Amino acid sequence: MAFEETLRWPTKLDRAAIEQRLIEARNAATRNGWDDIATLLAGVEKKSAPELAKAVMAALECVQKKPEQRDFTRQLEMVALNLKNLR
Repeated sequence: MAFEETLRWPTKLDRAAIEQRLIEARNAATRNGWDDIATLLAGVEKKSAPELAKAVMAALECVQKKPEQRDFTRQLEMVALNLKNLR
């Protein structure tokens, strides 16, 4: 996942794009040993819109307490801005 995407914040991501970003985020969390975040993002492909939104918000709450994960947090924030597009 390109964590440098702070200049371009897409606000019209569809469900497939949101899922793809969350899968990439989950994989990054797993690689970095952030098991709590990886667990929250598990199974995003099968979650309903409300479940997905809840998982994203819980993951955001978890990472916002860790300043060393700021770039990762930005990616979740980008997804959070697009949750209104879930169907």
